[in-house]
Amino acid sequence: MKGHVLRPLYVVLALVALTFAARAFVVPPDFGAHEKGYMYGWYRKGNEAEWKAFKVKHQTRSYCEGCHTEEYSLIMKSPHGIINCENCHGPARDHPEAPLKLGIDKSRALCLRCHGYLPYKSTGREMIKGISPEEHNPDVECVSCHSPHNPLGGLS
Repeated sequence: MKGHVLRPLYVVLALVALTFAARAFVVPPDFGAHEKGYMYGWYRKGNEAEWKAFKVKHQTRSYCEGCHTEEYSLIMKSPHGIINCENCHGPARDHPEAPLKLGIDKSRALCLRCHGYLPYKSTGREMIKGISPEEHNPDVECVSCHSPHNPLGGLS
């Protein structure tokens, strides 16, 4: 082969070799998928204790049920029952100790995340009742008329 073909090939081979050599120095030896395979993806085994001590930000809907029984029973009877409370209300971390930190997002944009038109047929989103945000009360927040905890209960 001519030199004009071999020189770029040597450069590419040198870059690949350099990449593998750098990886040996940069990536920790305990980085990988470990015992459970790819269930948790790639992580550092030596970092597990740090993650176990990490305070969880999101709770489950059963966390909310104890104190908010009326809202919980209403929403569980509605189509919104499949949605975790924190999808609309934000993370419940430190909620009982600091109740004002848990905000209630009443914005129109929050409702439009699910109820705005999406042209993707494979996601199943076309099954969710949607609105045309430009035509359906464009200057009014959804919660002014609709109860998110009882969306089938009619207008409020």
